[in-house]
Amino acid sequence: MKYNRYPKRDAVKNYFPLPNEIFCLDLSAGEIAVYAYLMFCEDRKTFQCHPSYKTIGTAVGLSKNTVKKHIDGLVAKQLITTEPTTVITKKGQKHNGTLLYTIRPIQEAVEYRFQRQLTHFEAEMYRQKALEKLEKFDRIQGSRKKAGESIGGVTATYAPHIGRQRRPKKPVFTAFVSVWMAKKLRRQSVGRKYGFGVIPGAHNIKKRDE
Repeated sequence: MKYNRYPKRDAVKNYFPLPNEIFCLDLSAGEIAVYAYLMFCEDRKTFQCHPSYKTIGTAVGLSKNTVKKHIDGLVAKQLITTEPTTVITKKGQKHNGTLLYTIRPIQEAVEYRFQRQLTHFEAEMYRQKALEKLEKFDRIQGSRKKAGESIGGVTATYAPHIGRQRRPKKPVFTAFVSVWMAKKLRRQSVGRKYGFGVIPGAHNIKKRDE
């Protein structure tokens, strides 16, 4: 028998073709089993089939909910497509039928996985660059905090959100005493100027005897 490099997928009695790439697409064991059963059931001309969840689950030994989960995974990985169908009974009533599965070309799934890996690699690269910039910024900030900045002869810590260092506020008691002393000295100077005797702490000002 002559070897054909590109054999066609022909229906054979004792086996069915399964692409080798499915083992390189990060598929779980359940997804491989469901995909293999869909390949077993497909029409080799239309690449379509319509087994129910129950039929697939019985064949591969999985529950209906698990089969549905694996079907969603195969759709997300661009291996198959699904379409809803309707069934008309003998009485003319319409009911929802099983899903119609279409097996997509395996090369599309391979290219889709490659694009996902490339996108993930670019995102990881940008994340690493951002982390390096943050580490560099933290090192600069740490060195400035240790060295400090000299403002007005006073060593102050680095504060990037403050343009200049403010003068420290005087305590309230100190400010009150300063005002009281200023007023007292002013009264004494006025008394000496006009010849009055000043009694501290009161407004009793007596005129000197002439």
